[in-house]
Amino acid sequence: MSLDLEILSPTDRPVLLGISSPDILEYARGVLDQMGYKVHIAVHHDEFLDRFARVQYEVVMLEDSFGGVLPEQNVPLATLQQMPMTLRRHATIILLSDVLPSLDAMHAFHQSVHAIINRVDMDKLMLIIQQVVNDNATFLNTYRDVQSRIAQGKR
Repeated sequence: MSLDLEILSPTDRPVLLGISSPDILEYARGVLDQMGYKVHIAVHHDEFLDRFARVQYEVVMLEDSFGGVLPEQNVPLATLQQMPMTLRRHATIILLSDVLPSLDAMHAFHQSVHAIINRVDMDKLMLIIQQVVNDNATFLNTYRDVQSRIAQGKR
């Protein structure tokens, strides 16, 4: 598989979409473009995993039925769920679902994602993304500060 070479600048805010539903994909792409993100779209499972391995995405949005499969057959979702936190910490991961409730912390924890957005709440996508990304950044701020202090030899 070959992906087009794309150079990202330090100011780019890359986001990866794994969404098969054309209407949801176009809506999400428009919202993320409006928010200043550089949108990458994966068409199938292998492309999603390859792109995720190559770029430190700020946001990842994955449809639970991506690729037209049942959620339990969603290879990228299963891979993200089993991936060590050190390999996925850089991204805020959002799961799009037909059945799970939006912003339910326990369901998100169970799915190993930062947040879930139910399709019925897609009209609130911009607000939800802003909230989830900010919450994740706030949560990780202390971790990153400690990590930086350790790297500098400080306590």
